Amino acid sequence: MRERASPNHDARPAGEPLDILVLHYTGMQTGQAAIDRLCDPEARVSSHYVVEEDGTLWRLVPEAQRAWHAGISHWRGHETLNGRSIGIEIVNPGHEWGYRPFPSAQMAAVRDLCRGILSRHPIPPRNVVAHSDIAPDRKDDPGELFDWPWLAGQGVGLWPDFPSVPPADRVDLAQLRADLAGFGYPVPPVAAGEAAFAALLRAFQRHWRPEAVTGAADAETAWRAAVLVRTVQSGG
Repeated sequence: MRERASPNHDARPAGEPLDILVLHYTGMQTGQAAIDRLCDPEARVSSHYVVEEDGTLWRLVPEAQRAWHAGISHWRGHETLNGRSIGIEIVNPGHEWGYRPFPSAQMAAVRDLCRGILSRHPIPPRNVVAHSDIAPDRKDDPGELFDWPWLAGQGVGLWPDFPSVPPADRVDLAQLRADLAGFGYPVPPVAAGEAAFAALLRAFQRHWRPEAVTGAADAETAWRAAVLVRTVQSGG
């Protein structure tokens, strides 16, 4: 673990639990550029940790302090999540600069870092989230190439066995919306329109159906949302 102190942090709100772990990608051309920005007082952004592609770990903000990584965010009825979360920035150019798979050394370092965080804080598996999960109208990271199933198999986060989708003549949109909200997603009101709902579906698919990030409310997407709700209701 290397140390580089970022000035971009403040005190956590008194009495608020620390119960969410947010994974990001840096979305910049180099890891050094990302670290420099996260430590630039004029940028007013930061994270607790950065994981480079070779697995090098950087600590920028103590876990006891509030880092400024989530922005406008929502999860399970809570808003403005910086106060109750830990943020990890994973070096990757992102969709703007040449998105690419996350190397095995980097994923192993993410796993080990997350395991340590989970040993110190009561963060349930469903609260290990992507930045895109909590800000689906703004963010795409860490994206569809991030290996959530492998990470869950290593004890970090959630990935249930998704059985084959049952045949369906149509998707019950009201039920899909209810399942997404029941799992934790900030579902926009129907009045917000189809584009807002499609953005949410793309965020969901990036995490839970990465082979088809279409924004379409298809049967497989609806089935996976239902399975997730059933999993957490059963204590998974």
